[in-house]
Amino acid sequence: MIRSIIRISVFLLACGEGWVSLAQPAPATRDEVERLKQQVAGQQEQINELRRLLEGQQTLPRAPQGTSSPPAIQRPAPAEAAQTSPLPRDSAPPKAPLSLEVGGAAITPTGWLDFTQVWRSKTVTSGLPTNFAGIPFNNTVDGHRRQTLSSAANSRMGVRIDTKAFGFKVLGVVETDFLGYAPGNVSTTTNSNGMRLRLAFTDLHKGKWEVLGGQSWSLITPSRKGISPLGSTLFLTQDLDPNIMTGLTWARTPQVRVVYHPKESIALGVSFESANAYAGGSSGSGASTLPSALAPNYFGQIDTGGGGLGVPNANADLLAKIAFDPNLGDRSIHFEVAGLINRFTFYNPLNNQRFSKVGAGVAVNAGIEAVRHLTFFTNNFYSDGGGRFVFGQGPALIIRGDGAPSLVHTMATVDGFEYQATPKWKLFAYYGGTYVGRNVTIDPASGNPVGYGYPGSPNSHNKSIQEIAGGFQHVFWHNPNYGAFQFNGQYSWLVRHPWDVAPNQPKSANLNMLYLNIRYLLPGEPPASK
Repeated sequence: MIRSIIRISVFLLACGEGWVSLAQPAPATRDEVERLKQQVAGQQEQINELRRLLEGQQTLPRAPQGTSSPPAIQRPAPAEAAQTSPLPRDSAPPKAPLSLEVGGAAITPTGWLDFTQVWRSKTVTSGLPTNFAGIPFNNTVDGHRRQTLSSAANSRMGVRIDTKAFGFKVLGVVETDFLGYAPGNVSTTTNSNGMRLRLAFTDLHKGKWEVLGGQSWSLITPSRKGISPLGSTLFLTQDLDPNIMTGLTWARTPQVRVVYHPKESIALGVSFESANAYAGGSSGSGASTLPSALAPNYFGQIDTGGGGLGVPNANADLLAKIAFDPNLGDRSIHFEVAGLINRFTFYNPLNNQRFSKVGAGVAVNAGIEAVRHLTFFTNNFYSDGGGRFVFGQGPALIIRGDGAPSLVHTMATVDGFEYQATPKWKLFAYYGGTYVGRNVTIDPASGNPVGYGYPGSPNSHNKSIQEIAGGFQHVFWHNPNYGAFQFNGQYSWLVRHPWDVAPNQPKSANLNMLYLNIRYLLPGEPPASK
């Protein structure tokens, strides 16, 4: 059709050229002759242009009749596109070199290569991640030894798969790092850090509905925008510590999630997530003390940091969230409220009784860009029985003398700001605080107090843990085709206070630490993502 139109146009213009040359007008003035010459020259230029277009059409390959071209794969775009000059008219748009098209799917490697150097004023035996609840006191050996640690274990490898099926946008994500099992000789020769699974989920999106299944960030994790499983949309701070910071509520849990988007600025989500009868003992915190007669039968019913999947759970946790992102020009505003309901069940063989207790928690979070590029954040959490969501720094419950569970109060907050000073420099500072309530019961066998925070309890039964953190992020260069190269830094000061302090013992433990980091991000990974 296009070639026919071009041929007709060439024919008509050629005819017009002939009519001008064959006409027998009356003698004309010199001005009229010059005007006719210009008209003929213009027509000749149009004919040449149409001929070039016709030749270009003839060189294009034809698709077989009865078939259509396959739909283009929509590649995941980086969070920040590089500023480039407009492309020439005849050049094709650039393609992401690490994204592969297989069938109807785009497969994009994600992650980064990472080298981190950390200095600590005291030795924390958790390695590169910091167990905030286990900061050593000054009256211990570790409290008098500084720590220098170099590691590439925070390197991250993953893959993202984007496709369409039956009208659904399908997203698949697998993400790993190397902070898993560390053998005893990990730092002797080969530094063979174990790979661990971080994320593995499938997300289906159609219209206003979204369904996710797999291991993803818990719905209780604060967001920067909307409700999404992608790390770049979550508030995970800019800290380099793999355990992020005290006071932040988060988890990566197996779950089924449903999200409804009635408007672009509103999202409502609900998830059913893997539960855990957590009684402390992880992340450096002390486990709650059980009544002595119940300990043999209850150690298999509660998780004290090492129970793994051997501890039974009667129900999944129920979480819900509503998020608002009002449109205020070019400023980003985010508000959200999240809720948690969990249920704990136990059986006491000594009196043949079954017990059940329902816990709950609520989070209120916000991120407000007060002025251009300066955003303030506040994230607040209160719960009865939600201690494991504050990085396990406090137990969810204790066990009373009759075998019934009793919930532990937990409060947490992270507040601070992030400032994009220039396109390549970002500055940040936060305060994080965790409070774990005291819950005491009497051991019927001995008459002594037990539980969490009782008189005479271990100094790992923390009342509060606080952290002040600040740092920078500098992007040397960033290109959506080649990735990004960054230099990052973080300084933190932490302090923890136990519930009970023995006579002549330190009342608190504090820690200074400095992280410096060099990171190359793959093209499929948004800069500054967690």
